Amino acid sequence: METSDIVISVIFLSQTIFGILGNSFLVYHFLMLYFVGSRLKFTDWILQHLIAANFLTLLCKGVPHTVSAFGMKDFFSDSEYKLIFYLHRIGRGVSISSTCFLSVFQAITISPKASRWTQLKVKSPSYIASCVYMSWVLSFIVNIPFAMYMTARWYNKNITCLRVYEFCASDQHDISPAIFSAVFISIPDVLLMLLMFWSSSYMVCILYRHKQRMKHIHRSNFSFRFSPEIRATKTILLLLSTFVFFYTISCLLQINLALTLNPNSLWVNMASVVSACFPTVSPFLMISH
Repeated sequence: METSDIVISVIFLSQTIFGILGNSFLVYHFLMLYFVGSRLKFTDWILQHLIAANFLTLLCKGVPHTVSAFGMKDFFSDSEYKLIFYLHRIGRGVSISSTCFLSVFQAITISPKASRWTQLKVKSPSYIASCVYMSWVLSFIVNIPFAMYMTARWYNKNITCLRVYEFCASDQHDISPAIFSAVFISIPDVLLMLLMFWSSSYMVCILYRHKQRMKHIHRSNFSFRFSPEIRATKTILLLLSTFVFFYTISCLLQINLALTLNPNSLWVNMASVVSACFPTVSPFLMISH
């Protein structure tokens, strides 16, 4: 095994271990709150779905790539590769939607009482809960073609017609259908990202206006800056900015892979490492805040 393979193996293994440990700690935290009878906030409920998506992404992305990086490229059967890739896509989709709904719900929560969102504040938990469940269903349906087109690299001996990705391959050798499929699948992600941008911009504006108002208050026994809503908003904005950063880089790398017939292992590994960064880092951001 070459030195580069050893480095990649250590990176994948470290990401998987630390990511699973961080998300497992959050699961333990929520279980303890449940057993002691504490009432969870609605943002905690959305975070639970995000944690489930993180587990899917880490287990279905980190484990196969770690095994592949250690030289065992034909470790899983063709059906197992299809299932792993399918579950990874589901986890990725739910991660995007959960992060989006988290930011939207918090934007509605901290909106001024005199705003147009007053009536929506009461109904937003039921609306967003339905959207979160629907995102799971849509992810299961939309990502079915990925499971159909992906195959284990060793399963099809005629790899000249395949787009090879380290331990798996796609039988869409024509680039036109691949581009059309990538654009079609990306439409929901783009809409969710725009919704994230709107909600985060709205929250930043609210925080800025509040900061401007606080400049005129010299002495006060209560400061809205230290309220639970504002602390939660800052945490969600940090989580959201981290997600957008890693997701943007991941998309650029995925586009590069989609346009390359036989991408080299460096680009494939880079895309896999970046896609697993948010599920690895996000639990520690939530723990620290």
